[in-house]
Amino acid sequence: MSGLRERKKRQTYEAISEAAIALFLDKGFDRVSVAEVAAAADVSKPTLFRYFPAKEDLVLHRFADHRDEAARVVLGRPAGTAPLDALHRHFRDGLARRDPVTGLCDEPPVLAFHRLLYGTPSLVARLYAYQGASEGALGRALGDGVAARLAAGQIVAVQRILAEENWRRIEVGEAADAVEPDAVAAADLAFRQLADGLAGALT
Repeated sequence: MSGLRERKKRQTYEAISEAAIALFLDKGFDRVSVAEVAAAADVSKPTLFRYFPAKEDLVLHRFADHRDEAARVVLGRPAGTAPLDALHRHFRDGLARRDPVTGLCDEPPVLAFHRLLYGTPSLVARLYAYQGASEGALGRALGDGVAARLAAGQIVAVQRILAEENWRRIEVGEAADAVEPDAVAAADLAFRQLADGLAGALT
């Protein structure tokens, strides 16, 4: 029974968010009220706030599963694989499959979502909070102490910059296939620089 309850909760969660994003894309984030979202999703405002404590979360929930993704990659890496090698391979795999999180995705719905996200200051601020949570989870996965926290901060920053650069080029009209070689080369360069800078800090 609990499995059915969880599925229904997930369905409601997704339905509310999808209704919200459709309204935000149509009218703009700041021009849509929470009451409008609740009405479109056919739920009450108290119900909406049980699922999404802040209006920004209606959009950013799509990043929720990525908050501890880097930590999961490190903790689940094969024996004998260095953390940076695992993260590098994971990022390159994301580029190959056009994962929106890498910025290398030119599908129209993804482009519209990214324009909404990066064009709304309050959403950008909330995204940085999500990245802060990702940094904390990665730091714990890498170990205890300042060295692990510093490494996590650098890794998360590098991944953000790589994604933003890919998104910048896609946004001005370049195709993902055309950008990919440079995106791969930039990722390789970034992770080499990380490896040089963090030599001895990670095992």
